[in-house]
Parts: sequence; C-alpha cells; structure tokens
Amino acid sequence: MDEKQLKTVGRLNQRSRTLVEGSDRAAARAMLKAIGFTDDDLAKPLIGIANTWTEIGPCNFHLRKLAADVKRGIRAAGGTPLEFNTISISDGITMGTEGMKASLISREIIADSIELVARANMLDGVVALSSCDKTIPGTIMALIRLNVPSLMLYGGTIYPGDYNGQPVDVVSVFEAIGAYAKGDITYEELQAIENVACPGPGACGGQFTANTMATISEIIGICPMGMADVPAEDEEKANVAYRAGELVLQLIDSDVRPRDLFTRKSLENAIAVAAATAGSTNSILHTLAFAREAGVEFTLDDIEAVSKRTPVIADMRPTGKYMALDLYKAGGVPMLAKRMIEADLLHGDTLTVTGQTLAEAVANAQETPDQQVVRSVDNPIKPTGGLVVLRGNLAPRGAVAKLKGDEPTHHRGPARIFEREEDAMQAVQGGQIKAGDVVVIRYEGPVGGPGMREMLSVTAAIVGQGLGQDVMLITDGRFSGGTRGLMIGHVAPEAMVGGPIGLLQEGDIIEVDVEQRSIRVELSDEALEARRAAWQAPQPNYTSGVWAKYARLVAQADDGAVTNP
Repeated sequence: MDEKQLKTVGRLNQRSRTLVEGSDRAAARAMLKAIGFTDDDLAKPLIGIANTWTEIGPCNFHLRKLAADVKRGIRAAGGTPLEFNTISISDGITMGTEGMKASLISREIIADSIELVARANMLDGVVALSSCDKTIPGTIMALIRLNVPSLMLYGGTIYPGDYNGQPVDVVSVFEAIGAYAKGDITYEELQAIENVACPGPGACGGQFTANTMATISEIIGICPMGMADVPAEDEEKANVAYRAGELVLQLIDSDVRPRDLFTRKSLENAIAVAAATAGSTNSILHTLAFAREAGVEFTLDDIEAVSKRTPVIADMRPTGKYMALDLYKAGGVPMLAKRMIEADLLHGDTLTVTGQTLAEAVANAQETPDQQVVRSVDNPIKPTGGLVVLRGNLAPRGAVAKLKGDEPTHHRGPARIFEREEDAMQAVQGGQIKAGDVVVIRYEGPVGGPGMREMLSVTAAIVGQGLGQDVMLITDGRFSGGTRGLMIGHVAPEAMVGGPIGLLQEGDIIEVDVEQRSIRVELSDEALEARRAAWQAPQPNYTSGVWAKYARLVAQADDGAVTNP
C-alpha cells in the first residue's frame, strides 16, 4: 500500500486493529493466514458478511452466490470480507407443524449469533444478507445492537408460478389444500398447483412477511433504496450486491450507523408503508422489536394512529391481485415511497443508509405508464390502513387484525376452542367449522407455544372451503394475513400467562367490531374473575433446551416478543 492508501485505511479500520495489529496479535494473524489472508488483507478494514444462507427452502438458497458479489464490492472498495453464517427457519415449510414454533425463536438466535460474531471479531462493518420472514428482522435487530456502520441486503422475491395462465404462489397451495379437503378440486389438481407454485429461489412472492419487511427495510433506510426490489433471480441482483459491498466502506468513512436510522419518525414510516400495502401483521411485531432494540418509545397505540391515517393504495397479494414482481415492474418501492411522501403520508426527512434523506433517495423514482399496482392516494383501495389494533375484555393489551376493505367489519358468534393449531386444522378439514363460528386457537403465544406459530395453514384452509367471509379466527399466535376474512392474532396477554383468551369456554359468544376497535367476550367482569380464580396454567410444552429458554425470557406480543431486556 502507498502512503495515501495507508492513511485511508487508518480511518476505516479502527475497530479491527484490536484484533489483528501489534506483536501480541501474531497468533490471531497466524490463524487468519491459515485460510489464505495476507498481511495486506489484514491491514484493511475487516467487513463481516452475515449470511443466512440455507439449503432448506427457496428463500435463502441463493445467498451464497449473492455473498460472492458482495465480497467483490468490498474488495474493490478497499476492504477485506469475512463471511460467516447463521440459521434460517422456513415458515412455509414448517407451517402447520410443531417445527413452526422455531420460526419466531429463530429471529432472536439470528440476532444473537450475528451480534456475537461481530463483537468477538471487532468487525469494522457488516453487510447482513437476508431473504425470509425472520432473517430480515433478525439481521436488522443485530445491526441495531452492534451499531457499527452496516447495512442489510434483501435476497429478493421469488418469481410467481403459473397455473393455467394465472399467477400462483405458496398461499395458492394452502388454499388448494382447503379446496381439496372440501372436494372442490382433485388431488391431481392440488399436485399440479404444488408443482408450479414456487419455481425457483427467492422469498414468497406476495406482500407476505418477507416482502413486507423488505419494503420496510428500504423505507427505514437500513437497506439501500431500490436494492430490495430486485427479484432473487434477476440478473441485476449481482450488481446490486456488488454496490452494497462497496457502500459499506463509504458508511464507515461517513460514520453512518444503524441507530441514526431507527427513529420514531422512521418507525412511523415503516408502519405507514406496511399499512398502505396491506402488508403482513408481523410487521407490527418486528417494528416493535426494532423500537425496543433502538430504545425508541413506540407502542400499539402509535401503530394504530399511523394505520388509521394511511390509505391502502397497493393492490397486492394475498388480499389483492399483484405480486412483488409486479410492484418492481411498476416502479418499485421508490415509486410507492415518492407517492406517499408527496401525499404527506411519510416523513421524507428521515436518514437512509446512503446518507440521503428518504425524500432524496426516491426523488428520481419513475412510474411505469399505466401500471395498476399502486393507486393514487385520491383513489385508494381502502381509506384507512390495513393494520388494525383491537382492544377489549378479550385482549386488554391489544390484538391485531389486517383488513384490505372487503372483509366483514363485524362478527358475533360462538367460540370454538382449540388448544393447539393441529386440532383446529383437523376440525376445519373435517367440516366441523360452520358459518358464524369463531375459531379460537390458544396456548400458541410467545410463552405458550412457545414461539407464536403462524396460522396460515388454518386460515387458508378456511378460505379454501369458502368460509373466509363467514368464520372469524382469533389466536394468541400469529397470522400473516394470507386470507380474505376477519382474522385476529397477537392477542395480549396470551393464554399461557393468564390472559382472558385462556378463560374462554366452548360456546362463549365473542363479538368483534372493527369500527369500534373492539374485541370482547359476552361475559361480565365477575364471571371472568371467577374463571380466572379457577384457572391453572398447563404444563409447558418444553422444560429444557432452546424453546424452554425462550419461553422463560420472551416478552408479550404487544412488546415485540423480544428476549433482549
């Protein structure tokens, strides 16, 4: 290196010098040289690539290739990349089984493991690669904790499948399962949908949790604007990854850090864009977790206020028509954000990872002529946001519903009680659920599950049987909103800690009034207290291991279900 290069390096590698500089660090250098690093390599900024690659499922399958492109960018900008891996759990694969309990738990382990590796190795910066429901929030939580110059790069959406000329995705398969159980389609038709729904690598193609959180990552600014939009198998993805690698060195030089990005305003922006796209209700859980990690006061009441003033303007699956690929072709998140800023629905002055404000980052966004994915604010799909917070004697600390506009806003009916998801699924498939019923799935909360399983298989099966408008589901677990009916999750407090949902009995009359933001059981306070006095918590499902550890540490859903105190 020449003198100018050495001076530049000296500004960018202050953290890693503790690890590799000086005679007393010769042993550390020797071990790093064993895998091919040179003195020149170790004199440069050490940049971690936190990779969530896995062979189990399509979402993160391509991230090893993407990491190679990130490395090229880091090296070109004068850094030394060090790739390390962490875990990933596929919601779609584990859905409807005991394994799904691992999904939300994995978010904490992803965050913990990235934090551990980056702190232990004094990394000067981090690029985190994520591409599924929990790897996105897990990587972001780690970056907030570390607060070193860093960014998250999303692996991208899957391409939609094609069935008889119509786009299909994994939710199409869940709904087909319900249709097959009802006898509306043959097994051969179910298998034909299964065979084409997921044609290659990438995250589930609608505005489910992964694409909702990817959108949020760009709006908050931890992922550079427009980079998350590029689909997993698009040729442009390699160029995006290369630029992300280059950018992290610039972040160190300009000292832009994650906690500069995670402010109250940026969290409001996150909820606004989730509401405007009728995105996943899991965005609430993860945004609350971001707020806790960043030390920002942010509550369900704040989320309700933002959603209430934000119209639904993006017509995206699962409640709408279009895929994430369609949004990308229409102008992407930059176009959507620009439209929302112009309508005063987003704070345009928040900082992004490039050093630009959000408004500056989307100033040149282009809308594809005649696109139909994002409507004008004057012609919304629904005048208020898709995320609704309900409260009442059944959920004193809140519950969450996702509404696009064509769901019923009022339901009153008898409770059908299930102590676990499998029992509810069996009842739905067995034709035991009738119009007017309220399906209650409990002891699936953060502590009770543990891990808040997502009820997509049950809700999709209900829709597949033609009962989506006529049956309500309530759970202290989660649902992503992959249905078209009145589905309510994240009930807090949960059954396992003595919440009212645990006191319900078969046949109790439950009423939900969305306009009044009310969720209640038709029981007096005295009756509920009498039941509470007689209630005893069941034995935990796990008494040792990681799931038991999580259950002992985890907060309730209204506090983000975090384990970091």
